[in-house]
Amino acid sequence: ADISIGDTICSPLKPEALPFVKIEDPTISINFSVNDGPFAGQEGKFVTSRHLRDRLYRELNTDVSLRVEDTDTTETFKVSGRGELHLSILIETMRREGYEFLVSKPEVLFKEIDGKKCEPMEQVIIDVPEEFVGNVIEKLGSRKGEMTNMTPSANGGYTRVEFSIPSRGLIGYKNELLTDTKGNGIMNTIFDGYQPYKGDIPTRSMGSLVAFESGEAVAYGLFNAQDRGDLFITAGTKVYTGMIVGRNSRADDLDVNVCKKKQLTNMRSSSADEALKLTPPIVMSLEQSLEFISEDEYVEVTPTSIRMRKKVLDPGLRRKIRIHG
Repeated sequence: ADISIGDTICSPLKPEALPFVKIEDPTISINFSVNDGPFAGQEGKFVTSRHLRDRLYRELNTDVSLRVEDTDTTETFKVSGRGELHLSILIETMRREGYEFLVSKPEVLFKEIDGKKCEPMEQVIIDVPEEFVGNVIEKLGSRKGEMTNMTPSANGGYTRVEFSIPSRGLIGYKNELLTDTKGNGIMNTIFDGYQPYKGDIPTRSMGSLVAFESGEAVAYGLFNAQDRGDLFITAGTKVYTGMIVGRNSRADDLDVNVCKKKQLTNMRSSSADEALKLTPPIVMSLEQSLEFISEDEYVEVTPTSIRMRKKVLDPGLRRKIRIHG
């Protein structure tokens, strides 16, 4: 029970330890917190801070590149790993096991080297059909990636492009690559040390559409809300105040009432009701949700749902914080 990864098992008559293989340091961290939302405990089997803490520390027994730290609150734990994929696999595994929790926006772990702010870099190798090479180069360039090589791939009709890119530039890129290459792009990454900070990477230019009241989303309310942006939910979805139900076409957040029903006093013909055409919602994956949320938002993870929400659910309190800081 007291043996850990990297220990050498040998004869006590000749104890010689094998050299320990260096484990790369974590590059990205995410805060795991107890779910305190209105739907807490409705879908998950393991929901308390003790459940969450025990499960995260148990993961350290088999995952040598993971780090788990207690924070100044018993409800939140800082989990650091080797990139977004590493941590999203842990999140997905835990939700399938019945855990329910909140996760924050991924943060890159910077280092100060020789007085300079430095960030983790990745070497990225992508095999992509020739017609999509331009898309890949453009997207990685906007994420501060620098192309280091481009050669024909061993796969016929494919091109291999290699980039050096900050780890933070890869957050959320996997799904974008699959979309840009119609599912044909193949990406591999490897840690490539630390380099001086590469500058700001453009983040999302759209704000959130936030549910103004709790209830069940209805077609009438969604129809009015979809004029403001793209929706993430359908009619019949249960929502709560502070839950993110879509993305605003503008940069600021907007409170919307997706539970709003048509007033009984409204005289409308049946043909007018049928004319309420709802645009199909955008179904956000875990990785897309982690990339979309901002610093004041959470992803709520349960065995059956992935939702996004504001850290502060009350709209009046959020307004005060925005005004007074």
